[in-house]
Amino acid sequence: MLFYGTMGRLLELLTGRDASLPLDRAALELASIEFPGLEADDFVALLDSHAAELRERLTSVPDGEDFVRTANQYLFDELGFHGNTTDYYNPRNSCLNEVLTARMGIPITLSVVYMEIARRLGRPVAGVGLPGHFLVRYDDGRYSAFIDPFHGGQLLKPDDCFELAREVAHVEIAPDCRWLAPVTKRDLILRMLRNLSAAYTSRGQTDKAIATLDLLIQANPDSPDEYRQRGILHTQAGRIIAAKQDLARYLELMKSPEERTRAQAEVQQIQHWIASLN
Repeated sequence: MLFYGTMGRLLELLTGRDASLPLDRAALELASIEFPGLEADDFVALLDSHAAELRERLTSVPDGEDFVRTANQYLFDELGFHGNTTDYYNPRNSCLNEVLTARMGIPITLSVVYMEIARRLGRPVAGVGLPGHFLVRYDDGRYSAFIDPFHGGQLLKPDDCFELAREVAHVEIAPDCRWLAPVTKRDLILRMLRNLSAAYTSRGQTDKAIATLDLLIQANPDSPDEYRQRGILHTQAGRIIAAKQDLARYLELMKSPEERTRAQAEVQQIQHWIASLN
């Protein structure tokens, strides 16, 4: 299981106690679940190098449009960062070190690369967490653009963003500007953590999936879904006492009668499964 002593600063960020941990460092600490002993300094230095190379390609005082055009050409055309469409749910796509090495990943990790290089150059680029897809937005008050790092830096208008979310998430979302608001660093890392949890669960990597859920529960101790998921995983791993504790907590957190009735039915099914294992 994960040794949490190596992730103290990440836990401080996730629990809201200290937001000073930079985004790149937070993402690299998260990647240590997949890559124990990861040397974060090497990949921070790589981001520094990319930012320095991009700075050399910029005009002396580029406006926002010039910056986005030059950044896109450098990152996507020259360096070749791109979306991993053939193995999208590989856990490594959620690990910033691997994305920097392979130059491919999923929308949110590619967005982190873009954001962190822009931050080093003093450029206002923020993450945008659409349902099912993650983008970045450049906005300096004079020039604004939504940028899709997964699709080679494609520039989008707000209506394009909503249409993309509908296509990817298969949900009907209203064209509400709240979907386009910048996400906080904490929320971005939580989303990365949930992606990693889903990737591990889908591949049957139970212990690593539990490690991600441990972090999610410490970040949101009153969120019932994580207890339910962890209870199921503990059952699969044969940790029956831990599974029962998580499922009991799941029931406790259900407030409305409707929620509690549904949760009780789910827990009964899981309990029958546990009994069949004895």
